[in-house]
Amino acid sequence: MSSATMSFARVTLATTLATIATISAPAAQARSAAEIAAQGRHALHQLEAREPRSRFYANHAVAVLVFPSIFKAGLLVGGESGNGVLFVNGRAEGFYNLSGGTFGFQAGAEKFSYALFFMNNSALRYLHKSGGFAAGTGPSIAVINKGIGAEANSTTIVKDVYAMPFNESGLMADLTLQGTKISVIHPH
Repeated sequence: MSSATMSFARVTLATTLATIATISAPAAQARSAAEIAAQGRHALHQLEAREPRSRFYANHAVAVLVFPSIFKAGLLVGGESGNGVLFVNGRAEGFYNLSGGTFGFQAGAEKFSYALFFMNNSALRYLHKSGGFAAGTGPSIAVINKGIGAEANSTTIVKDVYAMPFNESGLMADLTLQGTKISVIHPH
């Protein structure tokens, strides 16, 4: 067997195992509400320390939904999952799971965090009323990627929710919310 074939087989095996681990991650992530809230608060502080624009969004948001650890992996078929906390006026007001699946050209695994800044009461009401939502339904969402030079100010806030990925580690290129569902959870 050639070295290229062996390398491909190793990558395929590793990615398949990572995908299986990601799909089983919700059970492994079953943490207490206090732990999720503490990790969410810590992740939000990290984001605000590293990304100045996030402070602007946090200061103007009516609520912030923070997912401190999302695990994503895939090899043609992929999955992602992570638990998070909704902060309203700095207090933990609810807990959510982000999960999704994808199909297409993809290979890799990664861990990252997400912060969703709810910019108006209408978007927050939709989250509460619906018990969550699937990306692409409900409030309008804009993903803010690093390196985008646009300055955030009160005249540029036109979306209901701004999503900001951060703390990325691993090898997978796609950090979108496509195919993602956010659902209420009730940790102990």
